[in-house]
Amino acid sequence: MRKNYINGLWIDAVSGNTRPLFNPATGEIIVDLPFGDVAEYQLAIDSAINAFDGWQSKSPYYRAEILKNTARIIREKIEVIAHDMVLESGKPLLEAKAEIGVAANLFEWFAEEGKRCYGRTIPSFRTNKRMSVIYQPLGVVGAITAWNFPAYNPARCWAAILAAGCTLVARSSEHTPLTAMHIMSALQEAGIPTGAANFVHGDAPSAGNIFLEHPKVRKISFTGSTEVGKILMNGASLNNTRLALEMGGNAPAIICKDMDPVYAAKESVKGKFRNAGQVCIAPQRFFIHQSIFNAFVEAAGIEIRRIQVGNGLDEATQMGPLIHERHREGVLQFIEKAKSEGAKIHCGGEKIEGKGFFMSPCLMEANKNHHFQKSEVFGPVMIVTPFETDEEAIALANDVPFGLAAYVMTENLNKAIYFSEKLEAGIIGVNEWLPQATEAPFGGWKESGIGFESGSEGLLEYMDKKLISIGNL
Repeated sequence: MRKNYINGLWIDAVSGNTRPLFNPATGEIIVDLPFGDVAEYQLAIDSAINAFDGWQSKSPYYRAEILKNTARIIREKIEVIAHDMVLESGKPLLEAKAEIGVAANLFEWFAEEGKRCYGRTIPSFRTNKRMSVIYQPLGVVGAITAWNFPAYNPARCWAAILAAGCTLVARSSEHTPLTAMHIMSALQEAGIPTGAANFVHGDAPSAGNIFLEHPKVRKISFTGSTEVGKILMNGASLNNTRLALEMGGNAPAIICKDMDPVYAAKESVKGKFRNAGQVCIAPQRFFIHQSIFNAFVEAAGIEIRRIQVGNGLDEATQMGPLIHERHREGVLQFIEKAKSEGAKIHCGGEKIEGKGFFMSPCLMEANKNHHFQKSEVFGPVMIVTPFETDEEAIALANDVPFGLAAYVMTENLNKAIYFSEKLEAGIIGVNEWLPQATEAPFGGWKESGIGFESGSEGLLEYMDKKLISIGNL
């Protein structure tokens, strides 16, 4: 199973190349895996092209049974999948199990949502004319997903792509392929037809280039950095390739003066340090009303110092390592830049020596003029800044090119509505830090993305709209 899955077979790389997969908690090699390039992607695309007519012609009820069986198999194998996810991603075991459960839910949700793609009829101005709108699958879709959620990211797009009747060529991150292989294996065991779903563990630039250049790849679903998303946008004009992009974030969190600062701090720390802050919708910039600022910072510092950092397989661990050494160095450099601009470190922010890519969770105080806040840190760094007025908080929150998620904590309904409508983001969490669901749309504004995943919107991302007009009746 730990190979490329193309045209119904698990195969080695055509070139014979392999690449080691590292455990971020130990720095040790987990396994050597076949590592493909253009040859594998071409085989996978050819396979998906050949399978498309057969897969799209199946009843949505037929496709639903396969996706529901996939969900069942994932749930049955949750212990095995979770263990491999912890090995390759470093996240705590409980977080891994919860994520896999959501991945299964996504396959079940889209299994049923595929049955509800109804279309509509349109009353015509002319009595001898009839019009209807139907939705049909786009064709072959290339899916490139990120390492921070090795099960959730693939499931969110794979399930929608297949439920829509499209065929799939998938590439997960080279840092977390084992979880994606488990999900692809579940699809195979559930009876996915040969060629309808393909998986390549291979070179990222090769995937992006061939997906853009191949005229039969109708759409690319991408989860990753804004920089890579912009490269895909530039290349999409070659074949008018459609894009679904879920890119960077730099989420603000506004803590209003009516909140209990101790409670708000405890909840904020939970939201910030999930998956070591390696979450696209993680709150990064906390704007706290000046009247409760000191109390909030004191309580947050106490909670952050209590976080147990360690190997995700240890039941006591609350925060695991960062994904690799290069990423840890990037976060540490971000902290040094902030310090050079005058930011105050209340606790943490240091490299933990020894095996693995660990660092201590950081609480940093900044002022509203610090430019480093405009950059995404994507790590365990909580930045706190006081504000005076609601208008100032809104201006500070929106003063970045990103707009994926934003948060508000308040007991005042009027303020909740005011902030929710003024914040420039596709997802708003009010008094919660998990503002997403399988049944709800997930997507960003500004440079944070194009299109939406999950919910009914997620299915329609992979379908074409067609008007059928019958005249002279």
